[in-house]
Amino acid sequence: MLAAGAAYRCYATPEELQAMREAAAARGERFRYDGRWRDRDPAEAPEGAPFAIRLKAPREGETVIGDLVQGEVRVANAELDDMVLLRADGTPTYMLSVVVDDHDMGVTHVIRGDDHLNNAFRQAQVFEAMGWTLPAFAHIPLIHGPDGTKLSKRHGALGVDAYREMGLLPEAVRNYLLRLGWSHGDAEIVSTGEAVAWFGLEAVGRSPARFDREKLESVNAHYLRAADEDRLLGLLEPFLAAKPDEAGRARLRAGLGGLLPRAKTLIELADAGAFYTAARPLEPDAKAARLLADGAAQALLARYAAALEGAEWAEEALEAATRAFAEAEGLGLGRVAQPARAALTGRTASPGLFEVLEALGREEALGRLRDAAP
Repeated sequence: MLAAGAAYRCYATPEELQAMREAAAARGERFRYDGRWRDRDPAEAPEGAPFAIRLKAPREGETVIGDLVQGEVRVANAELDDMVLLRADGTPTYMLSVVVDDHDMGVTHVIRGDDHLNNAFRQAQVFEAMGWTLPAFAHIPLIHGPDGTKLSKRHGALGVDAYREMGLLPEAVRNYLLRLGWSHGDAEIVSTGEAVAWFGLEAVGRSPARFDREKLESVNAHYLRAADEDRLLGLLEPFLAAKPDEAGRARLRAGLGGLLPRAKTLIELADAGAFYTAARPLEPDAKAARLLADGAAQALLARYAAALEGAEWAEEALEAATRAFAEAEGLGLGRVAQPARAALTGRTASPGLFEVLEALGREEALGRLRDAAP
């Protein structure tokens, strides 16, 4: 570049550069190097003086980039200065390094956030000065927080591992992030395979998107319900208080159908289904414990367990047996279901009583009812 006249040695001292910065600040302008060594004979520099290498950027006309997302973008060359390519200590600057790296690696497309658009003009000038083919640029709009400000950790700008720890599936995160700045008709759910087949830069929007945690969890809920059961059980285990034994795993699998409609993340799903994998006797939460402390409730549960002894262990048959028991006791169904739910799950809220009974299985369910009725 030096030999071709596309760059030059700059002997400006740190003191001179600082004076330029202060003068620009006093005028309320952005600092730009004034080009004092641009056309000056290097022989005028003190012998042995350190120097930087600066780009001899064009001063007239415009630098134009045909961006694949932003369209044709322009900047007046008068707005750009002769940037440093090589520092006085011999180390290259980012602008030089990234261009050389892209060229050496054969990069054909540079796809990045639109906060780097200004860099593209400077990099384009370096490509041209080197006589290299300019790659295609595509500057993608940034993701903002729900309040419209730059996305930060408080909005959810986290590492991939954090999303995993939040109980989100990788395919859900991919789907959500894809749809933030790209569309394919009205499709909200786009599988990874469909994304590979459909995605194109021409459909990327130019406006910044807003990160919505609730929407992300809603997409995740869809993928939870669609997930293979074996895979889902494996993903759930790290979120359970203890690794379930074979029987507990079987109970959890049997109860997944009733848990999934209520869960948006693996954390919620694991919490909702923890009672399936818990060992007897259960440790009820405070509300359930108060309900089960009543002597009349304990006696009722003992009779209820006896009434279920001969029932067919299927949801419809268990519902019929429970309704018959409640009628025989002269009670409304809720008066039986409330203490029964507390005994079976250790909680006062759970999936439907009869599906819980079926998923737990005869031996486990009757054992839990009797544990609560000593």
